[in-house]
Amino acid sequence: MIGTRFAGACLAATMVATACAPAAQPAPDVAPVAAVVTTPPSDKLTPLYEQALPNVKGKTFTSAIVDFPPAGRAAPHRHGSAFVYAYVLEGSVRSRLADGPARTYQQGEDWVEQPGAHHLLAENTSQTKPAKLLVIFISDTGHELKVDD
Repeated sequence: MIGTRFAGACLAATMVATACAPAAQPAPDVAPVAAVVTTPPSDKLTPLYEQALPNVKGKTFTSAIVDFPPAGRAAPHRHGSAFVYAYVLEGSVRSRLADGPARTYQQGEDWVEQPGAHHLLAENTSQTKPAKLLVIFISDTGHELKVDD
């Protein structure tokens, strides 16, 4: 009987202590993790012109504009068997292929990507201004121009 009263008293004391203890509150200036983690905006590819090459059977010429919003980036990707030429029309773009270092290209600069190249990085270097590329593809007729990895 004494043991039962003692256990009841301990339980009551624990309940009072728990009810009276201040609840743990996050600091008011700390944002939840979900609000802090953001995905950078993505690039947008807009095809301009496509034409089968009359003198190279099975190959197609395609031109496109790639728009990068401020802080925008492309997911790592490949262009299959396409040969790619990229020219910076506006802003600056950081680019890195699997076989080389990252390099920043300014308006008026260009680069090429060999067939099968793994494009690991393509991003607008500005947090406030857009960037724009003119991209030319020489690809196998009927193949996708961009495949995300």
